[in-house]
This record gives sequence, C-alpha cells and structure tokens, in this order.
Amino acid sequence: MNLANSKDIQKLTLETTDLNASFHMPYHFQVRFTQNLFSPDNDTLLTTLTADTDQPIKLLFFIDANLAAAQPNLIRQIEDYCAAHPLHFSLIAPCIEVQGSEAGKQLTQWQALHQTLLNLRVDRHNLVCAVGGGALLDLIGFVCSSFHRGVPLVRIPSTVLAQNDAGIGVKNGVNALGHKNLLGNFCPPRAVINDFSLLSSLAARDKIAGLAEAVKVALIQDQAFFLWLEEHAQRLANFDAEPSQYAIWRCAQLHLNKITLGGDPFERGNGRPLDYGHWSAHKLEILSDYRIRHGEAVAVGMLLDAIYANLNGMLEQSSVERIRTLLRTLGFKLWYPELTSQDGLLQGLEDFRQHLGGRLSIPLLTSIGQSRDVQHIDTAQMRRALMLLQETESAGTKAES
Repeated sequence: MNLANSKDIQKLTLETTDLNASFHMPYHFQVRFTQNLFSPDNDTLLTTLTADTDQPIKLLFFIDANLAAAQPNLIRQIEDYCAAHPLHFSLIAPCIEVQGSEAGKQLTQWQALHQTLLNLRVDRHNLVCAVGGGALLDLIGFVCSSFHRGVPLVRIPSTVLAQNDAGIGVKNGVNALGHKNLLGNFCPPRAVINDFSLLSSLAARDKIAGLAEAVKVALIQDQAFFLWLEEHAQRLANFDAEPSQYAIWRCAQLHLNKITLGGDPFERGNGRPLDYGHWSAHKLEILSDYRIRHGEAVAVGMLLDAIYANLNGMLEQSSVERIRTLLRTLGFKLWYPELTSQDGLLQGLEDFRQHLGGRLSIPLLTSIGQSRDVQHIDTAQMRRALMLLQETESAGTKAES
C-alpha cells in the first residue's frame, strides 16, 4: 500500500479500531518490628534498605519535631547510625525537623517541603525516611509520591496509632479547605519499620488513643481479638510492654490483611469496613480544631454507631455495653462538648459521602466481629443515639465521682 496516496490513508483511518492497554503493577513492602532501631548493633534498617541493591543509598530523614523534642538524642543516633555504614548509606543533608500533628498536615507545608526536596536535588534514586506520627507520615507520603512522580519512602512510625494503622497502609494526604485528607493519593511505601522504643516518650493520652484502632479492627473482623482486648484491658490501659506490643502487632496484621486481601487496596469501591466509627470521628476532630485526638474521636464514633445499630435492631444491647466497658477501661472519654452541636456533627455524613465518591456507605456492627454496610442513615434516629450517648456517659461520670 502506498501511504502517499490520500485515498489509501483515508481508508486506513476508517479501518482502525480502539486500542486497549492493560497491565498489572505488583506491590510489595515489609512491615518490620524491632526495638532501638538506630542502635549500632541493630541491623533492621540496614537489611531492609539494602535488600534489593548493592549500591550505596542516598538518604534523607524527615523527623517529627515533637518526637525530636521528646527524644533529644534521636537525631544524633540516626546520623551516627548512617555514618557507621558508609559503604551503604550517605545522608543528603542533616535530619530535617517538620511540624507533626494535624496542624502541620497542611497544603502550605506540602508545598514548602517540595521546595526543600528541589533545593536538595532529591530524585527517584534516593530514599526518604519519615520518622513520626500518622499526620507526619501522611504529609511526607504525599510530598514524596507527588515529587518527580514518586520518590521512594520508608515510614518509621512513632505513635501507637501510626504503628498499628495510619503508618502501614497506602494512603497519603493533607487537610485542605476545611476537610480532613481532602487532597492526597494512594502510594505504597518502600517499607514500614515499627520501633517500639519510639513510643516511650509518648504522653499516656497518646499511648491509649492509638488503641482505638485495635478495638475497631477487632469489632469488624475478629471476635477473638476483641475478647483478648477485654481480658487485657487494664494492662493495656497501663501500657504494659508485652500486651501493648502484641496489640499493636495484631492490629497492624489485621489492617494489612484487609488492605491487601480485601480486593480494594486503593478504595475504588464504596465499602470501607476499616472506617468503622470514622464518619463522626473526622467531624469531631474538625469541630474541636483537632484538640481531640483521632483515636479519641474514633472511640466516640464507634460507640455512637453501636448505639445507633442497636436502636435499629442490628446489634444486641449486651454488645453495646461490652464495647462501652472496654473503651472506658482503656481510659477513653466518651463524651465531648462538641457533640452537642448535632447539626455540625451530622454534617459529617455528607462529608463522608463525598469522601467515598458520591455514595454513602457506613459500616455498622451486627455482632462483635461482624459488620455490614448500610447506604442510608436515619438522622432522627442518629440524633436519638447521640442523646442516649450523652445520657449514659453523663451518668457514668457521676457514678465514677
């Protein structure tokens, strides 16, 4: 065929068909558990980062400023560890402190950190290590995944919540326009390393707050784990080392199994069992200007949804009381003044619907260890659940005093 002939070209154009592209991208990352990660005799970081290469790795560390203040020797330990392995590691720059917490998880800081990476000439052959709580990991994850279309990231979580939930998934993001995690993406890390010793400087409140996610994942999929939490509740409230480490490990395992084996790691569908108790929790955090920790808000959200499920005949009252007792024993406060703003809190349902992509899907318990999604919430019934929550927690406070 002579393609110079215009009739032949026209015929060729008319005979073309649609083109289809299909490919699969496998993801693999380890979640490792250790203590004293940056001790000279601990090879966890070394073996994790050098497993796939024999070339020297250029590293950049971002450190949660709150963690650096609480553990003033940490930055020196990190830099000494890298200096002790000159054939494997070199630091692009000294460790960089970044504001953690939800207050620092903002678009302005995301942009500023892009400038930092640009100034340091970081590229996709380098590795960034983020050491901090869930908010910092969300922020740095979004920074790395959007810079040069993806700089590899290693997460080193430093809070209970980050070690058992926020730090081990594939989500990244920042808060924007009055909404939590409005901007972000899904991008798996290169690895996650949980160092139990990093939790030693946490306030008691933060040690307990992260256990809400352990209760959550037990409620939606593991009755036996919930029973274990009940049996060890007082020791967990005291943050005894052995049960606390197991609770973090088991919670991380259940979360990771749900993400990797549930068939929807990037949340293309509407079902989100791991978001049990979260529609109101996210709104409660915002209403309190993040004074209320995420885990604290989730504890309230789980109990509120359990009461609602009971009012709708889905969940037995005895199960509601077991949930309430466990949360109280762990040390959670289950009522906050912000909850009196019922209209403001119920706006969280609409926010959650938009977060899900346009269709509401709320996981509710049918028993301890089992849940199902519902697509409609009766707001009048939810208001009643809020009133019952206030009444019981007010009565509980008086009884304790």
